[in-house]
Amino acid sequence: MLARVRATAGRVATVAGSVVLTGGLATDSLTVPGALAALATAGVGLVTNLKILRAPDSVKTTAIGVYAAPHVVCAVTLVGERLAPDGAVSVLVQAVFVAVWTGATWLVRPAEAARELVDEAMGQEIAEANEKDTEAGTQENTETAVVESVVYASPQARWWAEEIAVEDGPAPGTVLLDYQQVSGKCVAAIIGSARQGRPAAVPEDFAARMSAYLDVPETLIEVGPVPGRGAGVRLLVVGERPTTADPEPEAGTAGRDEELWAEIAAAAMPGVELLEATTYEMRKELT
Repeated sequence: MLARVRATAGRVATVAGSVVLTGGLATDSLTVPGALAALATAGVGLVTNLKILRAPDSVKTTAIGVYAAPHVVCAVTLVGERLAPDGAVSVLVQAVFVAVWTGATWLVRPAEAARELVDEAMGQEIAEANEKDTEAGTQENTETAVVESVVYASPQARWWAEEIAVEDGPAPGTVLLDYQQVSGKCVAAIIGSARQGRPAAVPEDFAARMSAYLDVPETLIEVGPVPGRGAGVRLLVVGERPTTADPEPEAGTAGRDEELWAEIAAAAMPGVELLEATTYEMRKELT
């Protein structure tokens, strides 16, 4: 309904402009009021076409220019008719120009053309925004998948990342690189910095916080350097280290502690010899 009203108003304005321009060929009394009326019509039309005023910056100026062009040309033509020299040829040229203005405005419908420019620009912006959102979502999903594949390489690494290495956890900014069940009562692990080239630093109260989290005596938690490696990795031992001085080792366990320690020492502490082994009950998270 609104579109039909606007179309009718545009047609009426075109006819009115043609009548005024034709009358201006015969009399100068229409010049000033006609020019003012043409410019006022342009202003009122723009005010009532909020779509054009709220158009994207990339097309707003063009749309306003297209809408106001016939009104401005009409006003300028009225002034030109007053300043044009008298004579049959001059009047004929002016009459042809009036006919061209009327036909072009009737066929092109500048107001409708301006609104179509705005609609097209808005459609392009929406499409670009959706495309950027899609690309951002795809990139984020890809990055998340890559991060998860690195951090959660094993169940123990996942547990460390989600429970220990969180911002308010015992060892933020670290990752679990290797893990070894030295014995039923002792666990050794190699932790590193989450950022390559940075020291694998743990808070001063790391042992106390891990003790509280695992419910293990603080004296049974040790963090130290990894022999032969840089500061980017640290050796964590939780529990009493296996010994060979137990008075009555169970049948079949003799030598087992030495074998287990040899496995972890080969990777984490080369050249270190096992002297004693003692068992200690551990929480299930590290088993």
